[in-house]
Amino acid sequence: MEYFERMKAIREDNDLKQSDVANMLSIKQQQYSEYERGLRLIPITYLKDFCQQLNISPEYILGFTDNPKKLPKR
Repeated sequence: MEYFERMKAIREDNDLKQSDVANMLSIKQQQYSEYERGLRLIPITYLKDFCQQLNISPEYILGFTDNPKKLPKR
């Protein structure tokens, strides 16, 4: 599974629309849609924010693990 497919699955698992995630990242919905469909590479800063906002490990999104473990509390 590609990282953008994992992003979509996590978004859907959290019952969020693309526009919800776009608002979290302070970007336009169309821009987020292109990231999620794999048409554009997501910048690392947005990926970091995505993981923090949805409490998902970046290792899961990037495919290093199949365990979507939660991030440790700061």
